[in-house]
Amino acid sequence: MAETLAERIWAWLHETFPERQLYIRSDGRVQFFTLSSIFQATLAGLTLIFLGWVAFATVNVVFKDRIIAAKEHNKQQMQSTYESRIADMQISYDEVNTALISADDKFKAAADELQAKQNTIIAVLNRKQQVDAAVNKQNDVAESANADKPGPGDSVDIAPPAATLHESTGSSDITVDPKPIKPQPRGAKPVHASLLDFGAVGRIAGALFGHKATPEISPEVIARHPVLRHLAFQTERIRRLSTTQTALMARTQGEVETGVQEIRTVLKRTGINPDAFAQKLQGAEGGVGGPEIPLSSVRLEGIADPAFQDAYLKTSAVLEEMDQLLGGMRHVPLSTPVSGPSFERTSGFGARIDPFTGHYAFHPGLDFSGPTGALVRATAPGTVVWADVRGGYGKMVEINHGYGIHTRYAHLSSILVQVGARVGEGSAVGKLGSTGRSTGPHVHYEIWYDDVVRNPRNFIEAGRHVL
Repeated sequence: MAETLAERIWAWLHETFPERQLYIRSDGRVQFFTLSSIFQATLAGLTLIFLGWVAFATVNVVFKDRIIAAKEHNKQQMQSTYESRIADMQISYDEVNTALISADDKFKAAADELQAKQNTIIAVLNRKQQVDAAVNKQNDVAESANADKPGPGDSVDIAPPAATLHESTGSSDITVDPKPIKPQPRGAKPVHASLLDFGAVGRIAGALFGHKATPEISPEVIARHPVLRHLAFQTERIRRLSTTQTALMARTQGEVETGVQEIRTVLKRTGINPDAFAQKLQGAEGGVGGPEIPLSSVRLEGIADPAFQDAYLKTSAVLEEMDQLLGGMRHVPLSTPVSGPSFERTSGFGARIDPFTGHYAFHPGLDFSGPTGALVRATAPGTVVWADVRGGYGKMVEINHGYGIHTRYAHLSSILVQVGARVGEGSAVGKLGSTGRSTGPHVHYEIWYDDVVRNPRNFIEAGRHVL
């Protein structure tokens, strides 16, 4: 097939450029030249190339200015396009850089706030643990006081009163805006409102606290950059955790408020007004007062969530109240001076038929009969203010527990303490007997509050709810 193609080309070449002879006559002589097909084809090709070059050169010369202008225009267009792309890249870089800084600031702010909330919650829970430990300690002492008492031959121990719990919360710092303080009155009466009234504290939720504002990042920018998308996702995740921390603080607030309500309920069961008792506790600290600073000026460092701040401030206030109430509850007698199977309550509080006269008379306490010489123990810590014979009481011990609370232990066979002695809950103060106006061995037990005799049964029943 290759040979056939070559033969065809060869035949076409001879047909198109047949062999020619060129004759030249000069001086009577004739000369001729033979022009072969190949020579003619070669000459024709060179002629076409020459003519093409001439045409190109002619066009190039004629349209030189236009070609140069077109090239210059294309060059300018390319330069403009290049500069536009550089500018777009710079803008995109600035946009991404700004967005990255903004996202990093938001992430750091969210992480710092989460850490501050975490530290605050830990501090509040530690404070609550301390309060709970104080409650459990008080319950343990009360249980040991209600357990079977040693026999008459046991030694007497006088325990010092435990210190009232006053620990720092260790939470985030609370700052106050430097605003002018309103003129204060020269004197003021104590407010007889419940310590659980947090209407003023609740107004703190209306204030906005927080970090410096950062430029917003458009969703389009975030969608174009994987790093920003990841950072935005992590920031949102931390914010959700922060919301959970706020709910946890609110839950803690509710639990603490419930604990305070339980303590106040115990006080109500004894017949003591919780609000009045709380005023006594505040007065016992040497008076309260100070300039009036609005809660809107309060700032919780590192935390911008108003709901969390509101819950924290309420929790702190309730914990402070619980601390005070627990300190006072330690001085409230909630147990019996004697306990065990060998003791029996023989007479209650109130009207009864007098065992000596047979007439109706008022009995100001509870009587517990038992074996002579059994130890009679203090039902709360305090100071002995009477330790001697006192009329129909016979040998009697009276203890001042503070906050207007006194207890009396009468008809003792012997007294084991002296006036001025500090006794702890469960400390032996005397031995059971039948001195004074008595028909048999028993202890007459009285409780006085604000110079008014109270029913000891209410205190003992309230103590059972505590235990």
